Amino acid sequence: MNLIRFALRKPITIMVIVAGLFFFGIKAVTSIKIDIFPKLDMPVIYISHPFTGYTPEQMESFFAKQYVNILLYTNGLKSIETKNIQGLTLMKLNFYPGTNMAQAAAELASFTNRIQAIFPPGSNPPFIIRFDASTLPVGQLVLSSKTRSNNELADLANTYVRSSFTSISGLVAPPPFGGNVRTIVIKADPALLRSHNMTPDQLVEALKINNQTAPSGNVRVGDKNYITPTNTTIKDVKDFENIPLFKSGVQNLYLRDVATVEDAADITSGYALVMVNAQSI
Repeated sequence: MNLIRFALRKPITIMVIVAGLFFFGIKAVTSIKIDIFPKLDMPVIYISHPFTGYTPEQMESFFAKQYVNILLYTNGLKSIETKNIQGLTLMKLNFYPGTNMAQAAAELASFTNRIQAIFPPGSNPPFIIRFDASTLPVGQLVLSSKTRSNNELADLANTYVRSSFTSISGLVAPPPFGGNVRTIVIKADPALLRSHNMTPDQLVEALKINNQTAPSGNVRVGDKNYITPTNTTIKDVKDFENIPLFKSGVQNLYLRDVATVEDAADITSGYALVMVNAQSI
């Protein structure tokens, strides 16, 4: 009753309060950010290091153990879980609650760069992934075409589709899955190699020499200074067959004499299957 009496005695005050609540309510509804997941500061970081061709035992010996020995010096680290499969080492690093995860990620990047010197030649830096609820997918985009190949769709998804999502604030577009990578496949014939007394290493060396770009400097002619780039990159796939193979003796031997060249794709090791339910409207 007291509240009603106060409202009747102070009508202007009540109207101002109601108008303020109404105005700020509309303002809050239009400007509030909606997030499906709550903000979870999960103290977990994943490290993924691929290296093609190594067995799980080799990945553990040459990569996982070396990582564990140096990552133990990271501040706030609680435990390390490792899993090794063919060509991949995956580590889960658990930190104590309250750890500054941005600082922890920076320390891990510094340690992983430092340890690269003791890894096998040809090893690339690892992927450092911080896991939280915001990294879960919120949608999928499926590409299909009746005129383009699987390789062309993968190139379009990597080059154009994925980059178009960068303008959306807070959205991260992961790499496409299910496609295949265009690969120039060179199949050497062992019998032909033996007949010419050659090894596969000689083919690899010939490919490196005849398919590369290197700076060569400038040439000054009179008052003009010409750029002289050395570009031996092969543009046509059929030109791979004309690569000369060097031998100790004098012999006209080319790559087509001991191998075949195909404009194909890498070996398919996985695919994506998406079920779409069509419904007429």
